[in-house]
Amino acid sequence: MAALARASDGAGPVDFCIPCNPYFPTPAMFEELAGRLREIITYYPSGADTITAELCGLLGLPPSCVAMGNGSTELITWIDHLLVRESLAVPVPTFGRWTDQPLETGKRVDMFPLQESSGFVLDLARYADFIRARGTRVAVVCNPNNPDGGFQHKHALVQFLDALADLDLIVVDESFLEFADAEAEPSVVQEAMLRPNVVVLRSLGKNFGLHGIRFGYLVANPALAGRVRSMLPKWNLNSFAEHVVFMLRGHGAEYARSLSQVRRDRLEMASRLSALPGLTVYPSQGNFLFVRLPVGAEGTVVRDRLLTEHRVLVRECGNKIGSSSRFLRLVVRPQADVHRLVSGLDQVLYGARAGAAVPEGAAGAGAWSGAGPETGYSSGTAAVDRLVGRTNGSGHPVITAGPEAGTGTGVPLPLAAPPDRFPAARFPAPPIPAAPRAPTGPTPPGVPARGGLTAAQVRGTDGLEAAPATGWPGPPAWPDAAGMGRTG
Repeated sequence: MAALARASDGAGPVDFCIPCNPYFPTPAMFEELAGRLREIITYYPSGADTITAELCGLLGLPPSCVAMGNGSTELITWIDHLLVRESLAVPVPTFGRWTDQPLETGKRVDMFPLQESSGFVLDLARYADFIRARGTRVAVVCNPNNPDGGFQHKHALVQFLDALADLDLIVVDESFLEFADAEAEPSVVQEAMLRPNVVVLRSLGKNFGLHGIRFGYLVANPALAGRVRSMLPKWNLNSFAEHVVFMLRGHGAEYARSLSQVRRDRLEMASRLSALPGLTVYPSQGNFLFVRLPVGAEGTVVRDRLLTEHRVLVRECGNKIGSSSRFLRLVVRPQADVHRLVSGLDQVLYGARAGAAVPEGAAGAGAWSGAGPETGYSSGTAAVDRLVGRTNGSGHPVITAGPEAGTGTGVPLPLAAPPDRFPAARFPAPPIPAAPRAPTGPTPPGVPARGGLTAAQVRGTDGLEAAPATGWPGPPAWPDAAGMGRTG
């Protein structure tokens, strides 16, 4: 996106590719950042402990259970190096680093294909059976999943954690969970702080619409979080990240309103896209929608024509394992931008027939109804077959699903789960105590390098004083890490 903006003298296309929050930070916050740009980039940031303590004070989390990273990708890298010994299971399609990172370090990646015929819905019981059959030691669940926005309710995730309590590690990636509204308190961060083998991953860049700053955090029990934290450089968080974290104390209400607006926009955008003939829109709890193009449309052609003819940038998903170029991920944006997207898609897909991306007569064909398997098309099955065969071949036999579960595509599937896979009597859920609040005392000062100033000193403090309470809208107004205080 930055390269596109540079190539067009700063006026980039309307971006439906990068999943940002279009309403936060507010224009006033951007003005403040711009006004303090010189000092932000001139002085050393405080140490990560200082920034983490401030963030934990806002979210109601104990700093000992949190590790902040230079983006969630840095944390995924350290999770792989420190906590993944031999194998990792992940449903596909999903965020690419969950497949690529462990493959790059020689781990076996057991990919559980999400079926197009069932709307890419993740069945946790069947996923658990798949993990047992493969003998996988680490499991990943993205909630909501990227790129389809599929959502798992908290009670189902807790049962999944109970059933796989003997694994080395279970990672629940909640990078997009702030945008969900299917449940009042969907996060499992409190479970992660109590359990010996659970890590929850969060992305601040996605929530705040600031991917370029690169900041995210993980939550785990103090031993796991401390192990990751001990490997991170002292200044792994930059001054932009620090400045934004310290700004948040006075902007909790605006952030909550931005999430509510994104959720409303998601409904409106899904309705507008669903009106296009032959276009399938999958249910999503993220700030993006996963759509399948009509039969005959090629995603790369649609993507390129939208960009060149309509200045609209979309994410074509042909390079995602378990997907194909017939799928697009479209970020939720304001209605004016959606009008431009829908108009562009209408012209590219169904415009003058000589140049239309959809052949005449095919516009209404192939829409998924959810009633059964689709014939004649499968999403990326050849790529999944190759990769599953390559990465799961270490003495683990391929399990073939019964006729009722497959689509005839040849993708290896786990055995169907027996009824009541996670009976409550067998896996009683322990009571979940409230998360301990972060300490309200002074935070440790940042340590400057070679006598330089820290960001705390530039703000007019020595880093030892507690942050003032004025301007903070109160804990209920800030959507905390457990999903409290949600609106809309």
